[in-house]
Amino acid sequence: MSSSSRPHLSGLVVAIDGTSGSGKSSTSRGAADRLGLRYLDTGAMFRAMTWWLLDQGVDVHDPAAVAARCAEPQIVSGTDPLAPTITVDGTDVGVAIRSDAVNAAVSPVSAVPEVRARLLDLQRAVIAAETAEGGIVVEGRDIGSVVAPDAPVKLYLSADPGARAARRAAEQGGADVAATRESLLARDQIDSGRATAPLVMADGAVHIDTTAYTLDEVIGQVVALVEDAEART
Repeated sequence: MSSSSRPHLSGLVVAIDGTSGSGKSSTSRGAADRLGLRYLDTGAMFRAMTWWLLDQGVDVHDPAAVAARCAEPQIVSGTDPLAPTITVDGTDVGVAIRSDAVNAAVSPVSAVPEVRARLLDLQRAVIAAETAEGGIVVEGRDIGSVVAPDAPVKLYLSADPGARAARRAAEQGGADVAATRESLLARDQIDSGRATAPLVMADGAVHIDTTAYTLDEVIGQVVALVEDAEART
């Protein structure tokens, strides 16, 4: 269903934040598709920046070096929830940004204030463009608190660390669950502890613990919350 067939959702921003492995991406894409909205994966933008810095030989553990170069790459996000894309300087990096090298480097890159400021501008530009004629589901770690604090629908997804690790390990083709769990918890600590735009549950956000639910059930909860919010406007 296209956004044009749901005019009452025009101009809507749905902000979905949460921890890694909570089902945030799959839920966001599924809800956007059911609601006829566009979709933005802000995490992919940070990964794309990280991929470019690594490709350029920049020391990603040197905040000053990262800050000095982060304005250079042209990062473009496709917003089709069924086939989201991400390019850097015209190159499709959708697969490359999921590499082990990027996984290991994205946290320090994401903590650099200049990177967050650059990508915040890009994220808000995408949101403005997509809400001019429709609506969008935006997922990340600081959407409701920083990127779109005025979003009428804010959600925060979490899950038990064991469930998150099992999901992420399965996504990675059967990776070690215990090691994956430790990696996720380390990422949580970095995301929650950084000085700029830490991972928090935004004011007014609805918390959904996805541990006991199937993906379809979580998507259904999100869709119901959005439609209820729209019915009250």
